[in-house]
Amino acid sequence: MSPPTVRAIVGVYDADGGVAGELRYVVGHLLGRAECALCDITHGTLRRKPAWDAMARRLGVEVTLVHRNERTPEVAAATGDALPCVVAVTDSGVVPLLDAAELSECGGDVATFESVLAAALRSRLA
Repeated sequence: MSPPTVRAIVGVYDADGGVAGELRYVVGHLLGRAECALCDITHGTLRRKPAWDAMARRLGVEVTLVHRNERTPEVAAATGDALPCVVAVTDSGVVPLLDAAELSECGGDVATFESVLAAALRSRLA
């Protein structure tokens, strides 16, 4: 049996989307009360990191970043409250790839994330 085909990679932030959600996260982050390791990987001080965009293009599949309140029902069912995280949407369902601890270990570095993601894709979708 062959491994499932990855249709997309979805990163889920541990924050709500929308103006109020973004503002809550920024203020919480500045006060040391909110942390999202995926945010640290994808964003610099004011905007998304160019290195993130370049890495996403290299993957060869759609890469989507969503906030916890923007998840599809399938992604929400697979991730629950375990955020932030990264999952693969495959032809056989949603497969968890990286959890909060693994994202935190990347230290906000896109290159490290890319390497860890590649290893997770190989091991968890074999």
